[in-house]
Amino acid sequence: MTGLLDTIQSPADLRRLTRAQLRPLADELRQFLLHSVAQTGGHLSSNLGTVELTVALHYVFNTPQDRLVWDVGHQTYPHKILTGRRERMHTLRQLGGVSGFPVRTESEYDTFGTAHSSTSISAALGMAVAAQQQGADRHAVAVIGDGAMTAGMAFEALNNAGVLEQTRLLVVLNDNDMSISPPVGALNRYLAQLMSGRFYSAAKQVGKQVLGVAPPLLELARRLEEGAKGMVVPITLFEKFGFNYIGPIDGHDLDVLIPMLENLRRLKGPQFLHVVTRKGQGYKLAEADPIAYHGPGKFDPAVGLPTPPSSSKLTFSQVFGRWLCDMAAHDERLVGITPAMREGSGMVEFHQRFPERYHDVGIAEQHAATFAAGLACEGLKPVLAIYSTFLQRAYDQLIHDVALQNLPVVFALDRAGIVGADGPTHAGAYDIAFLRCIPNVSIACPADEAECYQLLCTAYQQAHPVAVRYPRGSGAGTALPSDLQGLPFGRGERRRQGKRVALLAFGTLLYPALQAAERLDATVANMRWAKPLDRELLLELAQQHDCLVTVEDGALNGGAGSAVLEALHEAGLLRPVLRLGLPDRFIEHGDAAKLMALLGLDAAGIEASVRAWPACSGL
Repeated sequence: MTGLLDTIQSPADLRRLTRAQLRPLADELRQFLLHSVAQTGGHLSSNLGTVELTVALHYVFNTPQDRLVWDVGHQTYPHKILTGRRERMHTLRQLGGVSGFPVRTESEYDTFGTAHSSTSISAALGMAVAAQQQGADRHAVAVIGDGAMTAGMAFEALNNAGVLEQTRLLVVLNDNDMSISPPVGALNRYLAQLMSGRFYSAAKQVGKQVLGVAPPLLELARRLEEGAKGMVVPITLFEKFGFNYIGPIDGHDLDVLIPMLENLRRLKGPQFLHVVTRKGQGYKLAEADPIAYHGPGKFDPAVGLPTPPSSSKLTFSQVFGRWLCDMAAHDERLVGITPAMREGSGMVEFHQRFPERYHDVGIAEQHAATFAAGLACEGLKPVLAIYSTFLQRAYDQLIHDVALQNLPVVFALDRAGIVGADGPTHAGAYDIAFLRCIPNVSIACPADEAECYQLLCTAYQQAHPVAVRYPRGSGAGTALPSDLQGLPFGRGERRRQGKRVALLAFGTLLYPALQAAERLDATVANMRWAKPLDRELLLELAQQHDCLVTVEDGALNGGAGSAVLEALHEAGLLRPVLRLGLPDRFIEHGDAAKLMALLGLDAAGIEASVRAWPACSGL
């Protein structure tokens, strides 16, 4: 039943409702959200937790004139539904459909594109300062989760904002006591301490009820409040940064949220509102297990998540997790590090078996890289499990703190290449290009699960930094080896002998290359390493074939194909080289297999590209 929700095409319609209608609207919105995500898959727990907050923000603030910036953005489905995209939610995260994150080109209400965490305060502060400079009467609101607050960038922005006393900036801390993985670190403990001070907030509410009939006494109480607060609750960290801190308050109580936001909207200067929400709110299965319901596929809300089908194939993340436990049992020096992605990176078992050697540093990729460097300086063997897209955030630390000192850190790069429904913000398209130019760093590209395990072993054996990149999901289904023996460092292999054309495959695209080669009668090389290249194999192939074709699931600009061209040039060999990979544009969200086909990186696409290439005419 969505009678009220059906009348909302924009926040302007929402603001025409009475306060009494907002609670039923929130209920309808939550039910629509639950059943919509159940049909498409997507982020659920986080969105169920922001329903009332989203309603309140759009009700109080004049969006899009007032700027609303969401951190990470995976909790913006209620926002999308209320801003004119309800009828397209059935296309969520599908090719050509609604994105799972805020996108400026999708709606004027998506004021800032997000998907990586901890950017909202910086962006909103920029918008607030711009409004002030332009003489515009508008507010900027940043909604940031407690997990995203662990990143240094959030505190850099707070530090800057706290001294800009005339800006109309509101930071809303959406505190749900977890990000994707369980909460960690000192900041989480600090927020818990603030929560324990709720007795002060409760006492203040009682005082307002008692004094409400006597406005002069209420005004006197307001004037005394700051002094009284100092005696009951110590001044908060956020007040030390120069913010007016309010909270914590119930983020699901519209009768509290709306008056509080209305009051804060009248104030100038940096404001900080601490709201407490619950992931999965209103759907008991998600409340009980918010991690499982963080990003589910399609399911029946009446039943819950289906039992995953049994499969003999391990995902690459599971392969990494198994290798990590096996190597940790073999070598006590191993230390595993994750920036808040324990589940996604396959580290749950390692955490359980080796808790003293497991470190979740929170959403702090820069710190994670330098922390690993410090461990390596003392003779330990750090393994940093990090998504390719998130390693981008630690690029300076990778160069300055790890590579420059030539420290033996293993970077396990999950989600390399196309990631599908999460889209361009999460695509691991650039790691080969941005790692290949860094001295001392090597890059391994396993073709399947067995090679992933073996190349992790090889990387661990090296005395310099090595990245092992592997995609999301499973591969060919190859069985894992029974020992911890690696593969030869920097060496590839010839997998098929053919004529005229040699396909040089980097990573899991070996398998579609082999299929294409059967129809082309081409040679196929499993290159395994983007750096160092197996130059001996490369030169042999160049001398024995009329033309070469490189195949990779990374950016063509500066990628493995570029490395092949450079190596041939240095050797003085002139051979036509066709490079197949990701073009110089951001790849939209959608089904990964469909995207690979559209990019010409499936078997049929590889064959068609080779046959259409003039250097291979006559094939």
